[in-house]
Amino acid sequence: MKIICIGRNYPKHATELGNEKPETPVVFIKPDTALLQKNHPFFIPHFSDQIHHEVEVLVKINRIGKHIEEKFAPKYYQQIGLGIDFTARDLQHALKEKGLPWEKAKAFDGSALIGDWLDKNELDDLNHLHFELIKNGTVIQKGNTNQMLWTIDALIAEISKFFTLKIGDVIFTGTPAGVGPVAKNDVLEGHLEGQKMFSVKIK
Repeated sequence: MKIICIGRNYPKHATELGNEKPETPVVFIKPDTALLQKNHPFFIPHFSDQIHHEVEVLVKINRIGKHIEEKFAPKYYQQIGLGIDFTARDLQHALKEKGLPWEKAKAFDGSALIGDWLDKNELDDLNHLHFELIKNGTVIQKGNTNQMLWTIDALIAEISKFFTLKIGDVIFTGTPAGVGPVAKNDVLEGHLEGQKMFSVKIK
């Protein structure tokens, strides 16, 4: 599997990080080693003092596709999920200042938390999904897919121009405003349409 991530898909998040609104989706990839194993804690890596949470709606691809037209995109997924793109923000800033790739800050081991999955038929409107991240009992990040610059189907069409999508691939569709640091002993919970999708402890 590959993990395909979208950056700056929520305008307010782009603004909070001082980034311009992109003309096309910002795409980057995490390797399968970035996957945080189910029910495992997230360990803050030694190379960063500023790990940020970025909660995101996820899509799991269920058939092989290339150059997919947006109108046919719904045929390529059945499950919707929620996860966290953990980001070493201090390292990312240092790399961006030098014009270097972000992989060290975005694709390190354990940086992709993937929670439970819901059948899309259980959800009323994929373009109006509410989700939130709760840290130690307090909501710290919340968003709705109606705030995305590019819908799920538009993202699949764009991504498939460049990468063949394969069964089991996961798309992280971008994070809303409100990203921030995590610390040891924090407990993060993600909810999608009122359903708890994951819980993880920070160590």
